[in-house]
Amino acid sequence: MQLGINLGYWGAGMDADNLAVAQEADRLGYAVCWAAEAYGSDAATVLSWVAAQTERIDVGSAIFQIPARQPAMTAMTAATLDSLSHGRFRLGLGVSGPQVSEGWYGVKFDKPLARTREYVEIVRKAMTRERLSYDGAHWTLPLPGGPGKPLKLTVHPEREHIPLYIAAIGPKNLEQTGEIADGALLIFPSAAHLEETTIKYLRAGREKAGKTLEGFDVHPTLPLALGEDKDVATLADTFRPYTALYVGGMGSAKQNFYNQLAQRMGFEAAAAEVQEKYLAGDKQGAAAAIPHDLIDQTTLLGSVDRIADRMKEYAAAGVTSLSLAPAGFTLDERIAALRAGAEALERSGLA
Repeated sequence: MQLGINLGYWGAGMDADNLAVAQEADRLGYAVCWAAEAYGSDAATVLSWVAAQTERIDVGSAIFQIPARQPAMTAMTAATLDSLSHGRFRLGLGVSGPQVSEGWYGVKFDKPLARTREYVEIVRKAMTRERLSYDGAHWTLPLPGGPGKPLKLTVHPEREHIPLYIAAIGPKNLEQTGEIADGALLIFPSAAHLEETTIKYLRAGREKAGKTLEGFDVHPTLPLALGEDKDVATLADTFRPYTALYVGGMGSAKQNFYNQLAQRMGFEAAAAEVQEKYLAGDKQGAAAAIPHDLIDQTTLLGSVDRIADRMKEYAAAGVTSLSLAPAGFTLDERIAALRAGAEALERSGLA
């Protein structure tokens, strides 16, 4: 199993600390550093900044939002980042959500699976440096009847094939991801429920493409909080607002992928209560309604030995890479959590 680091969003006053965390992860031998975007910091700029100040660690977009960029621009950005980083870029894509897609980008959130499939096909075709033409339901290149002509990418990426990941949660998205991508970026994964909520759909997609899960990167992100095992309940409480935001506040009452995932993990009643409270403006009540088991199953909490045992559970469930989001109120605490993650991987025997 490989370890990664997920820095999340930038621009919240911790940018210098985030860079220090990335540099320490590089020194410790972490495989990849991911950056996110929603409607604040963009991931491409952050990844350029990190790549310029690290040496070995890969940099990855988790995610580039499909509504934010035309697919040819994503191919340009991927090729540029791969070239500048000397072959250290990983391309993660996702459709975002209805509120961001329509509210921020002005792009209708319809037929996300079909749009993702076409988007990936165009990106991959552009990256081959062939002249780009495409006739789909969502994109037509060049536009017919005008002055456009098929063009080809002028930038030479470092590698012929840049690893492509898709952020996936729902069954249909997971199946398509298994079919068309090199890896899946996951959030809120429970090792105990991974087969029925995730792996079986990825496997079905791989089989549809005539492949197996061999070589496919099942890659979740997990928050990590270091402490004594006797304090696990207290450590879990620090993630209540984070979990409530996703389970209760991401999307709408009718369309919240994270809420649906919590339900598939057996937390139907709690997921409904959390969402009702959150959307009514009672964020504290929503956080309080999150079951401890839901947090404990979807984070790494406690001592190095406990974290190592959890890593073994994830590996047995089918996880091939694990990115950490180290928690802490200070940079020293986050660095300590990062080091604990590396030590836990060694103790697990999975390194």
